Amino acid sequence: MGITSQYGSLLYIVALFAILYFLMIRPQQQRQKRLQEMINNLKVGDRVVTVGGMYGTIDKIKDNSFIIRVSDNVRIEFQKNAVGQVVDSEAAEKE
Repeated sequence: MGITSQYGSLLYIVALFAILYFLMIRPQQQRQKRLQEMINNLKVGDRVVTVGGMYGTIDKIKDNSFIIRVSDNVRIEFQKNAVGQVVDSEAAEKE
């Protein structure tokens, strides 16, 4: 009986880790991969929203940062990972 219960508890722990992986770790890795692809595909002229909620248009791309134009004659430098999403320019103009 002792060996069977040891395998049962080991199987329970393995199943718990498998559930944890598929419900938490893997989806986070996929989100991170999509975000990195989005950042790598950004180009000058794209309208973006930073993680802080600031809207702007990419004016210049540097190695580790973007220069984003937020208003006429106002340009701010942000790290690349500070860009949260790309805004559809047609939807932004309607607002």
